[in-house]
Amino acid sequence: MASSSGTSSGSSMLQNSGSEEDLQVLMDQRKRKRMISNRESARRSRMRKQKHLDDLMAQMAELKKENNQIITSVNITSQHYMNIEAENSVLRAQADELSNRLQSLNEIASFLNASNGVFAAGDSSSFNEPTDSFFNPLNLSYLNQPIMASAAEMFHY
Repeated sequence: MASSSGTSSGSSMLQNSGSEEDLQVLMDQRKRKRMISNRESARRSRMRKQKHLDDLMAQMAELKKENNQIITSVNITSQHYMNIEAENSVLRAQADELSNRLQSLNEIASFLNASNGVFAAGDSSSFNEPTDSFFNPLNLSYLNQPIMASAAEMFHY
């Protein structure tokens, strides 16, 4: 009986040793699968990260392009604004000049209306116009001179 128990214990040792080897092979296979899976996961992660970086770089380039367009637009608008401001200054100067002329003409008209009684008392045919029309107070053509103003005169930088 001893020999039978010895054989059975030897065979059970072989089974244990075989199952341990099988278990080790199975664990090695699982380990290799996990390593392969981890490598693949790391590769996909790197690819996602690279794609995200590429997307951000493309977005940055687009935003830089937009920024340059906005800066150009602001510069053009500023230039238009400065041109309009200069033109407005010229127009204000012309309006002031015309206002002064109008005030002068109103004063002359007032004077003539006040003096109208003096000229109306006598015969209108007895009133002789001066021969030199430039100095004639009734000839106001000397007031009808063009207004000369420009943006260059308004702004001295």
